[in-house]
Amino acid sequence: MSHEHVSYLELLARGAATEAYDRPVLLARASGAGPEALAGLEEAKQLALRVRAELEGRRRREAELSALFATAHDLAGLRDLDAVLRAIVQRARSLLGTEVAYLSLNDPAAGDTYMRVTEGSVSARFQQVRLGMGEGLGGLVAQTARPYVTDDYFRDPRFQHTRTIDAAVRDEGLVAILGVPLSLGSQVIGVLFAADRRARVFEREQVALLASFAAHAAVAIDTANLLAETRTALAELERANDIIREHSAVIERASEVHDRLSELVLHGGGVHDVADAVSEVLAGTVEFTETHAGSARRADGHAVRDGDDWVAAVSAGGETLGALVLHGQPELDPVDQRTLERAALVTSLLLLARRSAGEAEQRVRGELLDDLLDAPDRDRRLLRERAARLRTDGEAPHVVLAARIDRAGGDPDGDGGRRESADRQRLWSAASHLAATRHGLASARDGGTVLLLPLGPGESAADLARQTARNLGGTLREPVTVGASAPVRAFLDRPDRVAVAYEEARRCLDALVLLHRSGQGAAAEDLGFLGLLLADSRDIDGFVDRTVGQVVAYDLRRGTDLVRTLEAYFASGMSPARTKDELHVHVNTVAQRLERVGRLLGPDWQSPARALEIQLALRLHAMSAAVAGR
Repeated sequence: MSHEHVSYLELLARGAATEAYDRPVLLARASGAGPEALAGLEEAKQLALRVRAELEGRRRREAELSALFATAHDLAGLRDLDAVLRAIVQRARSLLGTEVAYLSLNDPAAGDTYMRVTEGSVSARFQQVRLGMGEGLGGLVAQTARPYVTDDYFRDPRFQHTRTIDAAVRDEGLVAILGVPLSLGSQVIGVLFAADRRARVFEREQVALLASFAAHAAVAIDTANLLAETRTALAELERANDIIREHSAVIERASEVHDRLSELVLHGGGVHDVADAVSEVLAGTVEFTETHAGSARRADGHAVRDGDDWVAAVSAGGETLGALVLHGQPELDPVDQRTLERAALVTSLLLLARRSAGEAEQRVRGELLDDLLDAPDRDRRLLRERAARLRTDGEAPHVVLAARIDRAGGDPDGDGGRRESADRQRLWSAASHLAATRHGLASARDGGTVLLLPLGPGESAADLARQTARNLGGTLREPVTVGASAPVRAFLDRPDRVAVAYEEARRCLDALVLLHRSGQGAAAEDLGFLGLLLADSRDIDGFVDRTVGQVVAYDLRRGTDLVRTLEAYFASGMSPARTKDELHVHVNTVAQRLERVGRLLGPDWQSPARALEIQLALRLHAMSAAVAGR
C-alpha cells in the first residue's frame, strides 16, 4: 500500500475535514508523480470521501438515536415537565445544527399561542411573544397538522404575516424556519421549531428527526397532564374524605341521596326526577337548565356559587350538556356541594343513556329502510312489526327523498375523502333526527342520505322536498340539495315501490344539480317537462294542468278561444300578424288574447324555456282531447 493511500486512512481515522483530502493529491503532483499515479490517488480520494460520508451518516444517526433514547429515558422518569421540554429543544437544536430552537403551546383559555421553551434565543421580545390562533408559520402548522418549512420567512406568502410576529422574528434575526406539529390524537396542542439566522434548506431527514422530538414532547405534555389530573383527583378524594370524617350527619344525607339517585337510574327516572329528589334532600329548589352551562363549565366539574345560587355542570366526554342549579341555599357545606355534583353526574348519565337510545333507534330506522330498498321480498309481516315499533304508518302516503351536500370547486388541501366522509356522517345524523321527529325512516346511501317521510295534510311532494332542504341546510349550516319522488301509498304492501321511488328521487336530485339549483329541494312536478321525463309515473295530465291548466279552464268558463290562439301563435313562429291570418281575426284581437294569456301564465311565458314547456303541454292536451273524443 502506497504512502499516499496510508494518508487517506489516517485522515479517516482522525475524522479530518473534507478539504484535507485534497492534500495527498497536491503533494504527489508537486513531487512530479505521473498521470497514472495521480489518477489512482484521485480514485482513492473519492473512495475515502465516500467512506467518510458513510461514517458521518452513521455517527449522525447514532447521535440521533442516542438523543431519542435519552429523551425516552427522561420521559420514563418524568418529574419536571419544563426540564424535559428544555432537554428536547436543546437536543433538537444540536442535532439539526440550527442557531435557535423553540417550542410553543396553545392556550385554549386565552385563545392564543405562547412560547414555552426557547434555546439559542437572544431577543426578549421573541421569547415573550404571544400569537393569535392561525397566525404565522406556526399557525399554518397547527391548522393543517403538517410540517412546514421556509427558507426565507419574510418572503414566504403561504402563511399569515402580522406586525407582532414579524417584529419578533426580525428582532431575533431569523430567516429559515422549520415547524412540526405537537399532536395528541387529532388535536394539535403546539409546534416545535428549528430556525437559523441565515437561509438554509432543511433536508427530509431533518424534518423527520424534528417530528420525532415533537412526538416525545407531546407525550411528555400528555404524561404531565395525566399526572396533574391524577394528583388533582387524589387531592379531591382526600378533601372528600376529610369532609366525610368531619360531618357524619351530612354523610347520612349523602348516602340517602346516593340511594335515591341509584334507584332513579335503575327504574328509568328522568332528569326532572333527579332534580326533584335533590331538591328534597338539600331543602332547596333544583332545576336542570342550559343557561348556566357556561359558568359551570369553567369550574372543572365542581359546584360553584353564582349569586345566591349554586351551579354544577352536567357534562360528558368534554361536552357540556347543561347544568343543575340549586336555588334558595346561598350557604352550602362541602358535602352538600358534592351531593349536587353527584346529581349532575347522574343527570349526565341519564342524558347519555337517552342519546344512546336515540342513536340505536336511528340505526334501526336505517336498517328498515335499507331492507325496503335492497330486500323488498322480505316477510311483510315482519316489516309491518318493525315499522309499528318505530311508529311508522305504512298506510299513509310517503315520499322518498334523496339528499346530498354538493360542494362547489375542488379540494385544495387534498383531504376531500375525509371531508366527504364527515359530510355524509353529519348529513345522516341530521336526517335521522328529522326522520325520528316525523315518524319516518332515514339511511346513508350513495354518498348522501335517503329519507322516507309521510306527507302532512295538504302537503305535496314538492313542499316536503323544499321543507327538507331548508331543515337539513339550516341544521348543517350549508346548502343541502333534496330530490323527491311522487307519493308512495301503502309501501308495506308493495315494498318494491320504495326502490323505484328512490331512483326517481335520485334522478330529480341529479337534475337539480345539472340545472345549477344546488341547495334547493324539488319534486318532478317542479321541473316542468324535464320532471315529466324523470318521473316514473309519467303524470301527463298533471304536467298539462300545471303548465296550461289556467288557460284551458279560462276557455271552459268564458267560452273563449285562448288555447287555439296559443297553438296558432306558436305554429306561426310567434308572429301576431301570421297568427291573425291563421285565425281570420283582427291583429288587435290576437294582441288582446295574448295579453290575457300573459296574465294567466305569468310575464315570462314567452321565454324559451317556458315556451317550450307550453308547446309540449298544448300538444299533449290536444292528444288527450283527441283520444277522449274517440
